[in-house]
Amino acid sequence: MTGDESKFGEVAVPHLADGFALARWITGNNVDAEDVVQEASLRAFRGIQGYAGGNARAWFLTIVRNTAYSWLRKNRPAEIISIGDLETLEYRATEQSGGKDGSSLASPERIDPVELQSAIMSLPAAFRETLILRELHGLDYREIASVTAVPVGTVMSRLARARRRLFDELTRDE
Repeated sequence: MTGDESKFGEVAVPHLADGFALARWITGNNVDAEDVVQEASLRAFRGIQGYAGGNARAWFLTIVRNTAYSWLRKNRPAEIISIGDLETLEYRATEQSGGKDGSSLASPERIDPVELQSAIMSLPAAFRETLILRELHGLDYREIASVTAVPVGTVMSRLARARRRLFDELTRDE
């Protein structure tokens, strides 16, 4: 085994499952996620000499994320609406509805897992990835900021908006 293979085995291989989970959330299905993780693994192997230490998981998830978005640009139509547009639309919708009624979220045992997954998948990509990186992968704000290449404040804002939308979606029919 060469030095690159050994280093790749230590740095990237332990995080393949996390990479697959992130790719599945971004692409929306297992087959596409497998393609993304395979390409990301090749990119990671080619760039393993550039890994200077630190959080290997965040390093590999950054590669998976970037590969997933490159793959989506190449294989699927672009999303037309921007995050700024979404924030404007949310503000207007809140104004028109007169604000929230303060209802509480259903208890976890009453939330259907299929409904939860559907609600997460309905989130805009930037909100969904931030939520997934925090809640499923346990990354802290700085790590998410590093993976997504946005400021920590943006991570906090996206996470709050994602949680709010998820809450609204799951309590809509109550």
